[in-house]
Amino acid sequence: MSTITQSATAKRLVPATWLVLLSLGVVIIGLADIALGSVSIPLRDVAHVLVGQKADNQVWNNILVNIRIPKTLTAMLAGMALSVSGLQLQTLFRNPLAGPSVLGISAGASLGVATVMLASGQSVAVSALWSSGVGQGWLLVIASSAGAAVVLLLILAVSLRVSDNIVLLIIGIMIGNITLAVVSIWQYFSQPEQIRDYLLWTLGSVGNVTNGQLQIFSSLTLVVTLVTFLLSKNLNGLLLGERYARSMGIPLLPTRIGIIATTSILVGLVTGFCGPIGFIGIAVPHLVRSLLNTSDHRWLIPASALAGAFILIGCDLVSQWPGQAWVLPINAITALIGSPVVIWVILHRRNLSTHFR
Repeated sequence: MSTITQSATAKRLVPATWLVLLSLGVVIIGLADIALGSVSIPLRDVAHVLVGQKADNQVWNNILVNIRIPKTLTAMLAGMALSVSGLQLQTLFRNPLAGPSVLGISAGASLGVATVMLASGQSVAVSALWSSGVGQGWLLVIASSAGAAVVLLLILAVSLRVSDNIVLLIIGIMIGNITLAVVSIWQYFSQPEQIRDYLLWTLGSVGNVTNGQLQIFSSLTLVVTLVTFLLSKNLNGLLLGERYARSMGIPLLPTRIGIIATTSILVGLVTGFCGPIGFIGIAVPHLVRSLLNTSDHRWLIPASALAGAFILIGCDLVSQWPGQAWVLPINAITALIGSPVVIWVILHRRNLSTHFR
């Protein structure tokens, strides 16, 4: 084997090794998230439930099947979706500050939920909506998805007329600001109880998804994430600039529409089922680029999905500190724990800027 071939092989082993490590990390922290919580459950019973058997205690069985396992899977899927969405947008706009919320998709989803919770004319508790609303709690999901879809269609219409990605980014930020302003005015004229319920929703949670909802959430998230992987070659071309991408034969407009559509669907799904969750989408892609030291999206997309799943499950584990009855807001945990880690990795590696040249 020549020296050049040996060197190339060595470079390919590093991202592959990271994928293996991240996969093992997701499995280990996922098991810990399922096993630990306010109620202590023996590991033997946890293992029985995970392989399809029943725990010795029926209460433990219900906790694992109806609460902890769906919550861990929801955190895994939400982390995957948000981190892959952030990676795509940062590449499309060639901007390290781009994230899932920049196009106003999250704000649109929030407006949909605000329409339900603030315009009802009376206080509507979140728990009541989830338990007795349309289709056992589908009302918020439908409203959030509808809000995200409206903004998505607006962004797609604009993208057909605007060819400059930076201009499209600015328009997306402005649409998000307008949407948030409408929600703020709505809150000003709402009752304190309505505002309280809405603010609770904005804190984010991965513990409100039922087993029935999880089937739809997981199916759509996995399919759309697979579609983003099929765009890897186009994303690699966009990272070198639109002129170079066009010379490679990459269709720019279909690629842009594909990125915006898949990102919007993923962000709309997460916001609809879990509420707005920050930090993951903008920070995890930087973390993965620094760790893998590559700009190849064939590695970055699966690594971002695994890293996003690992971090959000870890944040969920911390938010429900074992042995305690209280649960901290997931949004506060993601920023409080994740930000210092990302800052350390970026400063330690010092290779972030090279990935956007």
